[in-house]
Amino acid sequence: MGNKIGVLITGAVIGIVALILTKMGNPANMGLCIACFMRDTAGGLGLHQAAVVRYIRPEIPGIILGAFLIAAFNREFRASGGANKTVRFILGFIMMIGMLVFLGCPLRVALRLGAGDLNALVGFAGLFAGVAAGTFFLKSGFSLGRSGSQPGWAGVVFPAIAVILLLLLFLKPSFISFSQEGPGSNHAPVLISLFAGLLVGALSQRSRFCMAGGIRDLILFRNFNLIAGFLMIILVTFAGSLYLNKFQPGFAAQPIAHSEALWNFLGLAAAGWAAALLGGCPLRQLVLAGQGNTDAAVTVGGLAAGAAAAHTFGLAASPAGVPQAGGMAVAAGLIILLALSMGVCYKTVTSERRRVHADS
Repeated sequence: MGNKIGVLITGAVIGIVALILTKMGNPANMGLCIACFMRDTAGGLGLHQAAVVRYIRPEIPGIILGAFLIAAFNREFRASGGANKTVRFILGFIMMIGMLVFLGCPLRVALRLGAGDLNALVGFAGLFAGVAAGTFFLKSGFSLGRSGSQPGWAGVVFPAIAVILLLLLFLKPSFISFSQEGPGSNHAPVLISLFAGLLVGALSQRSRFCMAGGIRDLILFRNFNLIAGFLMIILVTFAGSLYLNKFQPGFAAQPIAHSEALWNFLGLAAAGWAAALLGGCPLRQLVLAGQGNTDAAVTVGGLAAGAAAAHTFGLAASPAGVPQAGGMAVAAGLIILLALSMGVCYKTVTSERRRVHADS
């Protein structure tokens, strides 16, 4: 299914699922957003104290388990990892900060565009620029190294964590917090959300669906397969928004969004750059972690830490705009991305030169 047809099917299903989840209770224009849902889940676990964004979103463990089950069924589950985990954690952290300044992941870019939010068009331009920057350094020699085989139990740890998240959601122990108002209090029924996550995780695993990967492939190979899935989400969401009378074109008064163009652009530029270096957007990282990749699991840990930090230190944007600290965090993230990209490229090129010199 890892072809254009599979990607188009996955994109169509994501668009339909997002519309259904929004209709059944998820926040407007946020039927399926990895960044937003990880932020809410981090709050539900007590990793930050922002009262309006706390809820263990069942879509997140659903995606992980959907990828795990379909990979195991097709004998594609393989425990692997071991390459530059510290750098991966940092990149995941930066990616989340950028997305929470924009207020959404690449999936939500498509959903917001389909619903008429033109701020997402600015965000997409930033995402494209960021992935292009990361792709430039990939072509220049950037590499996080090769992953090797890991013990089987290592690959199962992350799916096991997904099961624990679901148990916490259903059992509701006293240390778990749920929002009583705001975006965290808006959610579809648990079982429907869980089924949606399982479906999206399974389809994304089979099709290798990835928004950042689509831009990268377009730049490197002029391959439109993955980017076609992004366009399909927009088309389905557009049609559904029209049908539900929810299409609202413009920049102002968009649901859970702000119109500060500079930070919409730079926030997703940082996220796209980090995603390109990591080899995948947040959805892809969840899927890879579900199918046994411990490097992706570390990246997801970085995403969760970024979400916790964003709402602990006042970095995340809101419909009121981007706080000064959030802008400074994005700027710092871009500087770190440039330093990491140049540093790893220099190290890779230098090592290759030494190897060639030794061979000669």
